[in-house]
Amino acid sequence: MVSQPATRLEPALSEPTDEALMERYAREGDREAFEVLFRRYAPRMLGLFRRSTGRDDVAQDLVQQTFLHVHRARRDYRIGKPLRPWLFAIAMNVRREHFRRSARRKETPLDPVRHGEPSQEPDASTATERVVRRALQQLPEPQREVVLLHYYEGLSMAEVAQAVGASRSAVKVRAHRAYNVLRDILGGTVASDAHRRGGES
Repeated sequence: MVSQPATRLEPALSEPTDEALMERYAREGDREAFEVLFRRYAPRMLGLFRRSTGRDDVAQDLVQQTFLHVHRARRDYRIGKPLRPWLFAIAMNVRREHFRRSARRKETPLDPVRHGEPSQEPDASTATERVVRRALQQLPEPQREVVLLHYYEGLSMAEVAQAVGASRSAVKVRAHRAYNVLRDILGGTVASDAHRRGGES
């Protein structure tokens, strides 16, 4: 694929880890710790939701919902466990609920004056990237989730498994099938590393 995966957010040695920040927030209600986590992850969540919905306003709302759920579930976080899969599990649940609500809601015509023109191809600055976005929409939802988390967000297969609530072997199969489908759809526009990553751990 053309888009590069998100770089892993490894804090500098002088900065607290995600897990330390979440522990402070869960145990002490440290708002500053929560704000640091928000700054670290909100841009990534926004990108995830933009790719899913194609709308900036909806994506921003889903980011807010995600961190509201993080606040409410802070005491459910298991101290010392990796935070990133836990955060993305919440984000994916928010994403699924958004699409469930959308499916139940009767479609109404979009009012561009009220809502603004939707961004049909979020984060897609080239024709190839727009083609990749459309190809992603052809994947079954479980495969699309894995690609979004693994390729775009840079989560390992073990982290993806935790985030989507499936076994590691299951998500590796989904990734392998998804990257094969994307390669078949896109041909030479799919970067070789995308397919290779389908087998990474």
